[in-house]
Amino acid sequence: MSTNNRLSRLVGKINSLPQGLRPLALSLVMGRVIPFAGTAGTRVMELTPQKCVIVMRNKKKVQNHIGSVHAAAMGLLAESATGFMTGMSVPDNRIIVIRSMTLEYLKRASGDMTATATFSDEQLAYVKNTDKGDIEVPVVITDGTGTETVKATMIWAWTPKKA
Repeated sequence: MSTNNRLSRLVGKINSLPQGLRPLALSLVMGRVIPFAGTAGTRVMELTPQKCVIVMRNKKKVQNHIGSVHAAAMGLLAESATGFMTGMSVPDNRIIVIRSMTLEYLKRASGDMTATATFSDEQLAYVKNTDKGDIEVPVVITDGTGTETVKATMIWAWTPKKA
């Protein structure tokens, strides 16, 4: 199922680069699109219309008082993973906005954090073919040990752009 928006075309070009260059190129581009994600040092490891994987290193600038990634930084990670993926699927004549964020902190995190968001075929078709709507996008956040530490759901909405 092809997407004809600017973001997906740009990501398609980046995904044609050698595998070793893709995360850096994706991260630089997405950091320009969403400056806060760039400031926090998120690393886009994979980005397709049906999957987004982003890593946030446990560095001082994103840490809380106990040395793990701050809860708000995990919210940024979840929003970025779901938003980048949704953004690849919404046609250019629409605008997307986050409508709701729900994060449940399950365990204390250790090390770097990884957010993985996915769309089913049905969800992807809905986003592409619905002029005005919203969709619930789950995202799993794991820590450096592979343990799920945050369960999150983002609701993204879109409407036609005003002329």
